[in-house]
Amino acid sequence: MNPVSAIFSGHVFHHRRRPKVHRLNYSVFSLLIDLDEAETLSHSLRLFGYNRPAVFSFHDIDHGRQEKDGLRRWVEEEVKKAGISIKDMGISILCYPRIFGYVFNPLTVYFCRAENGVLRAIVYEVCNTFHERHAYVIMVEPDANGAVRHECAKGMYVSPFVPMDCRYRFRIAPPDETVLVAIDEADRDGPLLFASFAGKRRPLTDRMLVKMLFTYPLMTLKIMGAIHWEALLLWFKGVPVHRHRKADSSPATTIVTAGSAMKGKKA
Repeated sequence: MNPVSAIFSGHVFHHRRRPKVHRLNYSVFSLLIDLDEAETLSHSLRLFGYNRPAVFSFHDIDHGRQEKDGLRRWVEEEVKKAGISIKDMGISILCYPRIFGYVFNPLTVYFCRAENGVLRAIVYEVCNTFHERHAYVIMVEPDANGAVRHECAKGMYVSPFVPMDCRYRFRIAPPDETVLVAIDEADRDGPLLFASFAGKRRPLTDRMLVKMLFTYPLMTLKIMGAIHWEALLLWFKGVPVHRHRKADSSPATTIVTAGSAMKGKKA
């Protein structure tokens, strides 16, 4: 059986449409970690660790309720809240890894599959720089081209340059030889911000991890630096600032039920 876990190298692209046009394009890579393969990878790879220190690592405590060894349970509980029953659920997670112990993931995407491999649900976990977390759990209904499209109301403050009264429109090409995660964010005046990650599959091996280390040196630190640098550029451009509104709870969850994708319903 071919492994699910992989490296996806590509680009993050943002395009702000108003009140000032602003674009960014950064070369990055993400890991796709299948939770059923994580322990095996941790023992077979020298440079990757699951819930242990390594050059590249993935830790349960960086996600969900931030419990050690509790990530699978959290995902299963959130999917169950959405009324989605998946026996022997397969969970693969697209995110940035810790590099030398540091990571910040603005968005982590969980692909939840049935035993036969069919994608049944996606969990979008958003994290802001105030260390607040919000998950959006949505049933999967692929369109004719195999893409997945979702829409829901924004539930948590993310950027000081984007108002809270917004909606997300997700378009996903699930991981295969390539992956695409695209988000259109709109406020009451229409489309405001487009963000995407597009990547190409690479094998998750020690040799490829060495290549990633030298191709994207200290990537996770640069991600946090880039967030603040781009914020400074927006401030210089005179983009209005929206004060942080503390989340009512963190982590929090928005459940989008079948037939109500246009109405984000908080759980």
